[in-house]
Amino acid sequence: MDEARKKILVTGATGKTGVFTTKILLDRGHEVRALVHRMDDRSQRLADAGATIVEGDLLDLSSVVSATQGIDTAYFTYPIIPGLVEASANFAQAAKEARLDGIVNMSQISARRDAVSNAARNHWVAEQVFDQFPVPATHLRPTFFAEWLIAFWNGGDIRLPFADGRHAPIAAEDQAHVIAAILEDPAPHAGEVYPLYGPVEANHAEIAKKLSRALGVPATYTPISLEDFTEALKGMDFGDHTIQHLHSVAIDYRNGVFSGTNDLVERVGKKKPLTVEEFADRNREFFEDRSSWNHW
Repeated sequence: MDEARKKILVTGATGKTGVFTTKILLDRGHEVRALVHRMDDRSQRLADAGATIVEGDLLDLSSVVSATQGIDTAYFTYPIIPGLVEASANFAQAAKEARLDGIVNMSQISARRDAVSNAARNHWVAEQVFDQFPVPATHLRPTFFAEWLIAFWNGGDIRLPFADGRHAPIAAEDQAHVIAAILEDPAPHAGEVYPLYGPVEANHAEIAKKLSRALGVPATYTPISLEDFTEALKGMDFGDHTIQHLHSVAIDYRNGVFSGTNDLVERVGKKKPLTVEEFADRNREFFEDRSSWNHW
């Protein structure tokens, strides 16, 4: 076997960053083990692409230990639902037992000890958990994903409680290039905390104009209250944990926590990050049919 070829575990493999990370690594000749909750059409597509699919639960230590055996490096990500700290502890323990060379941990830009969001605070705690174990971890803290623009597209009327706050939306595929690069060579990034951004910072009125130009349809940003946002989230079937998080980070967003830009995607991932216009053009079908967003 080529010494440069690695055995890499990708958790959340059917999610936004997981799908892209898996495909990038497979294209580069690595052996990818994709951890999924269950076999479905999405995991079957990964299997067809060459990934080895294993079913498991990050809250079940025995299944995590089994998934990490024989692996060189691993990507850890967890959805915005309860259980993050326990899942992180399980993963760190399993990584220690498997003697992994490195972990890439997906955190978030709002992660900090005093965060009002329970999920953001748990991400900060999870970072501390990983750092207490011997396997070196690299923590990624992205600003809002560009994919969230699809979730809140609403036929071109983007209704969010972000006032005139700014951020540089970052696409999942751009994050995946950073993730893949670190998984291939984790040592130079051990212990680092990397905030990740897209190339251009803008407020949502400016973002709406960019989407309108790219998609050729009218688009507007309608600022709404935090209370109306919470009610809208309930109508979108988000759980209480997620709603509390999004309500809290909306305040963070207004206060500039999500703002900023840097060159990490290009410097580490060796790729120029997508602009909002490029992202919209590449994902036109999902803006036209938002119901397909969860079926990537």
